[in-house]
Amino acid sequence: MIIEIGHYALVLALATALILSIVPVIGARRHDRAMMDVATIGSLAMFSLVAFSFGVLTYAHVVSDFSVENVWENSHSLVPLLYKYSGVWGNHEGSMMLWLLILTLFSALVAVFGRNLPETLKANVLSVQAWISVAFTLFILLTSNPFLRLDPAPAEGRDLNPVLQDVGLAIHPPLLYLGYVGFSVCFSFAVAALLEGRIDAAWARWVRPWTLAAWTFLTLGIAMGSYWAYYELGWGGWWFWDPVENASFMPWLAGTALLHSALVMEKREALKIWTVLLAILTFSLSLMGTFLVRSGVLTSVHAFASDPSRGVFILCILLIFIGGALSLFAFRAPRLAAGGLFAPISREGALVVNNLILTVACGTVLTGTLYPLLLETLTGDKISVGPPFFNLTFGLLMAPLVVIVPFGPMLAWKRGDLLGALQRLYVVAGLAFLAAVIFFYIEHGGPVLSVLGLAAGLFLILGAVADLWYRAGIGKVAGRLAWRRLSGLPRSAFGTALAHAGLGVTVLGIVAVTTFQSEHVIEMKPGEVTEAGGYSLHFDGMQPGTGPNYTEDRGHFTIRRAGVAVADTWSAKRLYTARQMPTTEAGILTFGLSQLYVSLGDATKDGGIVVRIWWKPFILCIWGGAVFMAFGGLVSLSDRRLRVGAPRRKAKPAKPAAPAMEPAE
Repeated sequence: MIIEIGHYALVLALATALILSIVPVIGARRHDRAMMDVATIGSLAMFSLVAFSFGVLTYAHVVSDFSVENVWENSHSLVPLLYKYSGVWGNHEGSMMLWLLILTLFSALVAVFGRNLPETLKANVLSVQAWISVAFTLFILLTSNPFLRLDPAPAEGRDLNPVLQDVGLAIHPPLLYLGYVGFSVCFSFAVAALLEGRIDAAWARWVRPWTLAAWTFLTLGIAMGSYWAYYELGWGGWWFWDPVENASFMPWLAGTALLHSALVMEKREALKIWTVLLAILTFSLSLMGTFLVRSGVLTSVHAFASDPSRGVFILCILLIFIGGALSLFAFRAPRLAAGGLFAPISREGALVVNNLILTVACGTVLTGTLYPLLLETLTGDKISVGPPFFNLTFGLLMAPLVVIVPFGPMLAWKRGDLLGALQRLYVVAGLAFLAAVIFFYIEHGGPVLSVLGLAAGLFLILGAVADLWYRAGIGKVAGRLAWRRLSGLPRSAFGTALAHAGLGVTVLGIVAVTTFQSEHVIEMKPGEVTEAGGYSLHFDGMQPGTGPNYTEDRGHFTIRRAGVAVADTWSAKRLYTARQMPTTEAGILTFGLSQLYVSLGDATKDGGIVVRIWWKPFILCIWGGAVFMAFGGLVSLSDRRLRVGAPRRKAKPAKPAAPAMEPAE
């Protein structure tokens, strides 16, 4: 009975969303406060109903109610409790429920924390959110109902996909969806503003916190997904330019551009039209990612659905929302004021270049992802666009960005001093290059161009530090005064520095792994030894093992350095009994920021086994840098200026004192 109640709650959520999508819009047009108040009450009610429905589905998984088809297909009584929870969204139907839950959560958050918004804008924003909720609730009820019953109920389930039985899956999809769906708020703000015809600095101030929150979660989600694939799939790679990976990366690139564009709009009331367009495109790319994953047009370990009817439904949602929003934009954009002017050499100019590079890079990834699909549709020919294309084009586009980023905070608004910025950063550039050469020498060489990559990463890190250094006046004023200036900087200044430094750390990790990693594929028998990364790996032999729902053969390796045992690790080949599906569990040892990665292959006829061994220097910098970027986003989000209303221009003092540095952002 509880399952039917959960299903009924979802139907009630649809009815609530339908009311919410119509009444507040009419109220905003009539300036009827009672009708506009429906937006707040309805958003909270809709979230409560969806949360209850999602809780019922979770309960069915936890108690292994195999009369529910979704539970039977994606669970097993012997699955550990953690994977019963994560199994809720480890399938198409459950993941769409998670999508809808987060969508209604953001609507409720706007309803609760949007008290400072104009009543008409808030009503329109929540109505647009409701339009999206209606579409996805209908999609779930009509094509992806997770509450379907089986009669008679099977005695046992088919088990969760073994590659998804990992703690990473419990973290990765919720974080990713918080980013994906979080951009729906930016989309709703853009559509609501176009409906009202009012877009100004206040609008940018209201949009920025939601953009920053979505970007932060998406950064963590992409990083978690990359690390999960790295250690769970046993392939030793951290990014393969898989189309589904690209589907999450494109909104991140567009969201990064939107974040910087909104800053320019807030400070200078410039780039209004461009910022609104980015808000629409960012969520449109999120919707496109949903279509790619669930339409069946892609074959990937990440893809869920292969039912063409579901793909057609999502394609219709895509066309309605993207086409409708862009049509509204085309109608309203000519009536919008262009905004303030600024010199090419200024902080605004640097942020514009940042936007251009990010959007062109996003377009490149989009082209490489969709071109094979379009070609196959039109001609029937199948081709693949792989890492060589993406690495070359994306790398060349992003190279100028890492050089430009440290200059942005050093330039003043409206008109900057490029020579002054160069004077502040030339020491930083010299130190970065020197450190890169030393790093290159310690790692015993490699491609000479890697020095430039290492220097670029270090330049980003040191440039972020230099920004805070000069703002505080360290070395120019007394220590106590410098400390007061540093501690008095707004939190967004520290958040920006952390995010830029995090990007530098990630660049360092990418360059170091790409350049200096080593790989060995050998056949080993018990007692044999091989070398990797300055360590000796002694293969001690294989042992059988069992888990709650699998059997495995485990290989034990002792790691020695200079003849002394320093660690040991297990690498395994598992067989999940319910699905009869094998997986590889890599043995990974961490030494500082580097890792030794051991993966088992097939057994040989003479009693040996194929072993793949990678030495990956500084690979943890890749994900550590992403964590730094996300933490920078959280620090910026804690800045009170992002949680209040529109900025007010301060009256100019009669005798302005020359500040030591431009106020931080």
